[in-house]
Amino acid sequence: MSAAAFGIAWLRRLVATVSPTPRRPNQLAAGRRGHPCDGGVAATAAAPPAQSTASFRLSARLQAAVLAVCMAFASARAFSEEQIPGDDRVNDALKLAGQYLMSSQDPATGAIHNKLRNETTMTSLAILAFRAMGHKPADPTPEGQAMKRALEYVLRPANQEADGYFGRADGSRMYGHGITTLMLAEMSGMGADEQQDALIRERTRKAVDLILRAQKVPKSDNNRGGWRYTPDATDSDMSVTCWQTMALRAAKNAGMDVPKEAIDLAARYIKGLYWDGSSVRSQRSVKQGFGYSTRGSEPSTTSQGLHALQVCGDYDGDEVKAARERLIKDGIKVGDHWFFYTCYHYAQAMHQRGDKYALEGRKVIAEALIPAQSREGWWDGIAAEERQGGKIFATSLAVLALSVKHQFAEKEKKQ
Repeated sequence: MSAAAFGIAWLRRLVATVSPTPRRPNQLAAGRRGHPCDGGVAATAAAPPAQSTASFRLSARLQAAVLAVCMAFASARAFSEEQIPGDDRVNDALKLAGQYLMSSQDPATGAIHNKLRNETTMTSLAILAFRAMGHKPADPTPEGQAMKRALEYVLRPANQEADGYFGRADGSRMYGHGITTLMLAEMSGMGADEQQDALIRERTRKAVDLILRAQKVPKSDNNRGGWRYTPDATDSDMSVTCWQTMALRAAKNAGMDVPKEAIDLAARYIKGLYWDGSSVRSQRSVKQGFGYSTRGSEPSTTSQGLHALQVCGDYDGDEVKAARERLIKDGIKVGDHWFFYTCYHYAQAMHQRGDKYALEGRKVIAEALIPAQSREGWWDGIAAEERQGGKIFATSLAVLALSVKHQFAEKEKKQ
């Protein structure tokens, strides 16, 4: 229980256990109405008539209780401010990153990439990063105009197959398809104009239908419900499944028809990758978490599994609670396998859960990412596997991790 909640509960118990003398009519009529913490009631109330000893004891106790509640609120505020990294540092880092992303935009096509590969996917990640910072394609700002041109590039007919697939033209396979579909679903209703908005919904619908068809490909029981590298793959893995699951959830939030069964099947597959922390062979304890294509507990896949299950609506399952507590305890270490992937999913999952998890998540992410940012505003992959994605990949994920507070400001809070 928080300090503020404890103070309020204590006040209620106190009032319930004391029997006051009946208050005389209009006894506090001259008093200023307001919150007890304003200090206005006692300061402006007219002097009351003589009170009995019991009444006086009640008044003294109530004053003490009010003081306790005020101190509890102050303590809660101090705790929050102590845990949250300086917003100025985060905002400065985000502004610098936005400038880098804009500087990387191809003036001829509007794509945002490092001239490596996966142009549609990298552009989609950059758009998500701009949106996370609060920008929109209709904004007359440089960031808004960069988003508009980037969206125009992604929406080019050549980038999406007739069957809805985004992963073939740029070589990004189902990884890229999930990311691009997620971006379009998130941007639904935010196009630069009505024509672009209609095109976003049309392309999103086709992309979502492909994800749903790919999930229905016959697979073994261990792989059923997930996705892998291609739409016709007969196996599955955590990373690809996580992106498809987030894309489906975003499409559903945008008002598109996504069967509940598809979300439930994805959650079932992800839970099948959970490792409970025991090792039969070595009899040694290992950390609880989620694996890649078999049961495991890598920080990257554990962050992905936690995030994806919460996206599916599971905040309190045994697997979710165990993974969340493990990640909060261990934090994030620079240089971890798939470091930027881990930062992104960790930040999203902790913020979605709220309370102490959101506060600790923001602190951990800021401490891990801000010192690693270059003077030009970019981040780059630390290990070889993430260096292949280039600076746009790492920078976009870093922005998405740092800006969770802004991303969720306009979204419905978890009840």
